[in-house]
Amino acid sequence: MEERDRPTQEQIDQWHDDPKNWKLFFFYYNPQDKRLFPPKRIKWMGWTINFANPFSIVILVLLIVVIVYVVKKVV
Repeated sequence: MEERDRPTQEQIDQWHDDPKNWKLFFFYYNPQDKRLFPPKRIKWMGWTINFANPFSIVILVLLIVVIVYVVKKVV
């Protein structure tokens, strides 16, 4: 991504504060935001997944597969 294509911090903050980008209050969905893991709505609580980014969905599915695999190995 070129420097001119990067959003400003002000734009990122606007996206984060816009209630239209939060589905059911918890799920962040913003196709303009290319970040995989933006901060949660309450920022001190960590990060969430940008469900509009297809790569983040792949990472989420892989994480679930790994967790299920590990749990099955332990049990």
